Amino acid sequence: MREKVEAALAKVRPMLQADGGDVELVEVTDRGIVRVRLTGRCKTCPMSQQTLRNSVERIVLREVRGIKAVEAVEEA
Repeated sequence: MREKVEAALAKVRPMLQADGGDVELVEVTDRGIVRVRLTGRCKTCPMSQQTLRNSVERIVLREVRGIKAVEAVEEA
């Protein structure tokens, strides 16, 4: 399932990179939760939660069966 999530993230990545940001897959839980880390400008952007919901989560949920949600995690 991780490979399918990575493929879905690859579809949204160019949009994020165009604005100086990116997304990194942290983990896919056995409960269908995808945890990602927003990087670059996305990390500090006031619109990052909207980007997460309207772009990243929407594409991952559409592309990968069994995923229930996408959550952002903070920098380690």
